Amino acid sequence: MFAKIFWLGILVSLALPTTSAKAFHKDIYQPRVPEPLLEELQDMDNPFAPTPENIEDGRKIFLGKGYCVLCHGKNGKGLEIPGHKPRDFTDAKWQEIRTDGEMMWILKNGSPGTSMPVRIGKVINEEEGWKAILFIRTFASE
Repeated sequence: MFAKIFWLGILVSLALPTTSAKAFHKDIYQPRVPEPLLEELQDMDNPFAPTPENIEDGRKIFLGKGYCVLCHGKNGKGLEIPGHKPRDFTDAKWQEIRTDGEMMWILKNGSPGTSMPVRIGKVINEEEGWKAILFIRTFASE
């Protein structure tokens, strides 16, 4: 009986992945969107101007119904949670190289290899997503 349990344990351990979700993206600056879409998304502009009103709407979405705050925290640095660490929106290099179009794709599709779920169509609409992105951009100055 012990031998059967032992071998079953070995088989189960071989079947489970040996890398954490964190290891999926070794380079945190690597784009998360599929390569064929990258150029198009990098050319996409946010249709909403970064006015105080739109940024405030985005702040309310980030802290409220969008649930962004649950993983990214009030300060945008990302909370220490099990699995893949959420994006640190205060990272100046990341803010510089990632575009609003890429962020919108993530909101619509989630982030492969991370626990970032789909937001657009699930908890917020596209307009709210664009405004949340405007608020996320304010973390660049922190």
